Amino acid sequence: MSNLTFNNPIPLDATIKRETGERAYPIWLVVNPKHPAVRHIIWTPVLAEIQDKVYRETHTRIDTSDLYIRNAVRDSGTVPNTLKWWGTDVAQEIELFRGIVLEHKPKIIISFGAFPFEFLRRVYEIKPEKGPKFWSTSNLGDEFGKSIENFDINRTNRIPLLRRVISSGKFREDQDLFIENYFHYVGAKIAEKIIENKNSFNIWIE
Repeated sequence: MSNLTFNNPIPLDATIKRETGERAYPIWLVVNPKHPAVRHIIWTPVLAEIQDKVYRETHTRIDTSDLYIRNAVRDSGTVPNTLKWWGTDVAQEIELFRGIVLEHKPKIIISFGAFPFEFLRRVYEIKPEKGPKFWSTSNLGDEFGKSIENFDINRTNRIPLLRRVISSGKFREDQDLFIENYFHYVGAKIAEKIIENKNSFNIWIE
């Protein structure tokens, strides 16, 4: 893989803020405040793969300086872990975020793990509602495939990524290969959609 990554690393203090970046930016990240490290552990290598493919095919890179990153809820203590435990605090957060996405209409919202993905489903009023435990690695993988297959630049595309990448292999080499392949696969798929619709994304480094 090329050493090309991105032009502005996510600042370390981003982990303690509710949101960073600009809402006008067309690509958003939504994370579980219990797991802020996904911005570095998952997103950084995925973005490196995106930038690599974009550069190879367009000879430019994505300017990520205004990338919008938001915690799904303000207080990590309100994150539910069952289908029924979605209290009024979470419902209020859903209504708040629904208003924000309807106003700004991002092209892509990338979530990390079970709770942020189900949170987004409820923001967009997708039924039936599921508990976070429903969203296994396999189910999230299926939803990722559907999000790429049904990508439509004229609406907001919700793309789920895993919160952590773990191989079932017995050996360290197997796990390392699985992780590398996952980052390459999802990064390349997302990059393909960005490249296909590059004229709809005002995110390019001049």
